[in-house]
Amino acid sequence: MEQASRSESFGGAEPRGTEQRDDVPFEFAGINHLALVCSDMARTVEFYRDVLGMPLVRTIELPAGMGQHFFFDCGGGDCLAFFWFPDAPDPVPGVSAPASRPDRGSLTSAVGSMNHVAFAVPAERIEEYRDRLLAAGIDCTEVANHDDSEWGISEEVTPEVYVRSIYFQDPDGILLEFACWTRDAGDGDASVAPRTSIDRVQPVG
Repeated sequence: MEQASRSESFGGAEPRGTEQRDDVPFEFAGINHLALVCSDMARTVEFYRDVLGMPLVRTIELPAGMGQHFFFDCGGGDCLAFFWFPDAPDPVPGVSAPASRPDRGSLTSAVGSMNHVAFAVPAERIEEYRDRLLAAGIDCTEVANHDDSEWGISEEVTPEVYVRSIYFQDPDGILLEFACWTRDAGDGDASVAPRTSIDRVQPVG
């Protein structure tokens, strides 16, 4: 898909990190695919293809009865993929993924887990998309206005809001998000110092 289409999905703003640079070792053009694990591939196809409208673009039967690997086009030249393994362990909410939506509980999940997937959507259609999710029987949050305040959320859209989003879950409880940037990155938007493993809460005993 052309770059203009990727820009449109960010409400007219260019996705971060897409400019050509000669001082970096690798040139990235987005996510080729993100691979998750489902418990029921037929149900997953019904949700992502038939409800969310993502085209199913490749289906693979893995060798030696290992399972299946299906790919959905999620826009911008990127894919969301799913494995189905006949012997996959059951999920552990709060460990393998968040226990619920962020408006209902903790967003924490284990180190190395896939916390959530955020799909870029047009800024001007996010309220409409929430209505469509509800009409399809998908429970979801209100539109969240993420800003630079202490708690990171604003009741209204202000100049400090940098992204708006909706959270919902797929049939396996995977946390999903529709998100749209509302302003370009500016000076100071990447100024928070990164924490280290020393800052983690240490287990007792």
